[in-house]
Amino acid sequence: MLTLVIFVVLVGMVMLGVPIFAAMGLTAAGTFILLGEGFVLPMMAQRMYVATTGFTLLAIPFFILAGNLMNFGGITHRVFDFARALVGHIRGGLGHVNVVASMIFSGMSGAAVADAAGLGIVEMKAMTENGYDKEFSAAITAASSTIGPVVPPSIAFVIYGSITGVSIVKLFMAGFVPGLLMGLTLMIAVYFVAKKRGYPKDPKPSFGLIWKTFNESFLALLMPIIIIGGILGGIFTPTEAAVVASVYAFVIGCFVYKEIKLKDVPEIVWESIKQSVRVLFIIATAGFFGWLMIHQSIPEQVISGLTTITENKYVLLIIVVFVLIVLGCFLEGIAVMVITIPIFLKVIEQVQIDPIQFGVIMVLCSMIGLLTPPVGMSLYAVATISNVSIGRLTRELFPYLLGIFIVTLIITYIPMVSLWLPHILMPE
Repeated sequence: MLTLVIFVVLVGMVMLGVPIFAAMGLTAAGTFILLGEGFVLPMMAQRMYVATTGFTLLAIPFFILAGNLMNFGGITHRVFDFARALVGHIRGGLGHVNVVASMIFSGMSGAAVADAAGLGIVEMKAMTENGYDKEFSAAITAASSTIGPVVPPSIAFVIYGSITGVSIVKLFMAGFVPGLLMGLTLMIAVYFVAKKRGYPKDPKPSFGLIWKTFNESFLALLMPIIIIGGILGGIFTPTEAAVVASVYAFVIGCFVYKEIKLKDVPEIVWESIKQSVRVLFIIATAGFFGWLMIHQSIPEQVISGLTTITENKYVLLIIVVFVLIVLGCFLEGIAVMVITIPIFLKVIEQVQIDPIQFGVIMVLCSMIGLLTPPVGMSLYAVATISNVSIGRLTRELFPYLLGIFIVTLIITYIPMVSLWLPHILMPE
């Protein structure tokens, strides 16, 4: 009963407009007071501090900085032009370009909202100018942005790995194939929608055009290779990779493409700091909230309740997926992860689910949450940029949400789809 009350209060506060970090902190503090255990509140600051001191979490502000540097540095435009030369000639051309560009860009920033805000402006402007409906343009932009946290490098995997102790490198590898599947399902959905509505396509490109756009974007395309290759080769850790990504993006944007001026750097850094603080505040208050759950034995209660329903691991998995998606409709993806990991990690251990596979499942569920009201960050980011209402955008998103959900089910019930690559590249 206490568990239900805690989550109802938390969701209620979020729906009333209370920031998620404040809602978690107030819910945890209020629960301790009502239970007559207000004496533990002085521990709040210590628990919040401990939650943010992990070395791996340093990757978050640097990947955010890298994404912002790429947006300012002209990398997004070059990635878009190259993607257009590759797939623009397929029916619904710019819709496919949108997806492919996001897949490439995601290998650099690791953040969905950075993708939506950076590439989104370029993509939607090009699509509306070429005869695509504004709603369609906005929907595929929002949907394709969710590939970012799945394809390595990924901020979401950094958070999951720092909490669970699972290898972040293996998580990166596990996300690669699911990310490609997401891209494929979105492109299939785009094709059928475009065919039904008669959307245009680009003329078939010459080899010369493909080569030209490839050369112009080569240094940008080299970035994910450097990041992933460096991590797999043991040259640097995922945290150090985030620093390398930031330095590389700055050098390319400032000295090669020359679209970043030195006067722009303070603004870029300040914007990155604000975004990073927001994420880290959520992690900090979630640390205190998680302590409350452990203190009240909520994980054990959840396990007991779920195993009472069924002990079949496949049924348990779909229940967990359903819970994660529902929570994602009300809470930010990162918040869902840091709140539920201590609970569900014990569940999956009991039914012998690989924690790497579960990490991918959890991130995919969070991506669905990014596209669903009332708290869908990518949904709101794209709605603001495109000036399309949340209601219209949500309706237009349905076929793409369905595609992502199908991929989630595939990853849930066919473990090797996500696990075969880390097993091949990083055998025990």
